[in-house]
Amino acid sequence: MNDPGPIIVTDSSGSVVASEKLVAGRNGRDTPVYQVRSWAVTAPEQFAYEVQLADGLLDPENPALLDAAGGPAGPARRFVVIDDRVADHYGDRVRDYLTRNQVQHRILRLRVSEETKTMQAVLRLVSALDDFGISRRREPIIAIGGGVLLDIAGLAASLYRRGTPHVRVPTTLVGLIDAGIGVKTGVNHGVHKNRLGTYFAPAAVLLDRSFLATLDRRHLSNGLAEILKIALVTDARLFDLLEAHGQLLIDERFQGTTETGRRAADEVLDRAIAGMLHELAPNLKEQQLDRLVDFGHSISPSIEMVALPELLHGEAVAIDMALFTMLAARRGSVGSEESGRVLRLMRALDLPVDHPAVDWPLLVEAMESTIRHRDGLQRLPLPAGIGAAVFANDVTLGELARALEDLREMERAHA
Repeated sequence: MNDPGPIIVTDSSGSVVASEKLVAGRNGRDTPVYQVRSWAVTAPEQFAYEVQLADGLLDPENPALLDAAGGPAGPARRFVVIDDRVADHYGDRVRDYLTRNQVQHRILRLRVSEETKTMQAVLRLVSALDDFGISRRREPIIAIGGGVLLDIAGLAASLYRRGTPHVRVPTTLVGLIDAGIGVKTGVNHGVHKNRLGTYFAPAAVLLDRSFLATLDRRHLSNGLAEILKIALVTDARLFDLLEAHGQLLIDERFQGTTETGRRAADEVLDRAIAGMLHELAPNLKEQQLDRLVDFGHSISPSIEMVALPELLHGEAVAIDMALFTMLAARRGSVGSEESGRVLRLMRALDLPVDHPAVDWPLLVEAMESTIRHRDGLQRLPLPAGIGAAVFANDVTLGELARALEDLREMERAHA
């Protein structure tokens, strides 16, 4: 054989290794032998971004919004995409911030919902980017809104010129502690939630809890479902905080108008954000499919899509968590007192634990979809007490049906 050539090092973490080999045909000795020359490319992808929790983001004196992603080089220009409903509250302040900082800008108001979270929304954003014209690396897109808007903007940024920096500014509780701080983007396709998407890290995530002051109670409860998820499978202290102060956090909209509310809001947000990032960081591209953060997300995508627009994302997650908590109780990894605490806390946070859409056909379809999504195994996170979890791959549909019966029996008794 010829000399395959040297190892070519592309940088400190990547390499190209040339080699040659002989490969026999499929049918053994009576088939040709093929000579193959190949180059094995190793180029690890690095994710690096900062999540900042700070107040006063829209204060014109605060440089955070403009300095994100390295700050402007030359005359400042920014393209901002903002949820239409958020713009009703904060659009004038965003424009004032940019104007007073002498930033040439375009603000696109985008009306979004789970029903309109499609490629059409992405393409509308891309067309607006073309019209404004942005530099490929030094003029990051700024996305301001809830999880749906951030998913759409993130997907557009990942596709536009094969990757354009973007800054996420979540304005909902779900966005602050879940949807806004990871690297997943996506839109719905057909009846499937987030069927099209990418892994694309933001240049920065800027969290300002003052946006929650204009959030209605239902959307606060919606976000608390994702905080409860983290509490149930990783953080018993966080669960205790929600039990003690959950209603106060809703009443004060995480603004800390009382000293007790301020301390509770600080610790709950810190623990929820840190807990989520701790689970996400080692596995941002989901190479490992046993993920604790998938608790509450096994059948909820199917529930949410079937029940649209009746259920919000966190409400579907809560129903999923309630069902699998009851399944864990049947298996003995959660005691009856603990399962009762979980359901009582869900009710106290104004979260549903059941919905008429949850029936036998949905359970069958949802489990089949989850197994395909998780590469042939169930990989179901089940609570092990409060604050810990185990994974199961042997849950039967019969078990799920009986857990649903148990859940509904408890709800009838509560009513």
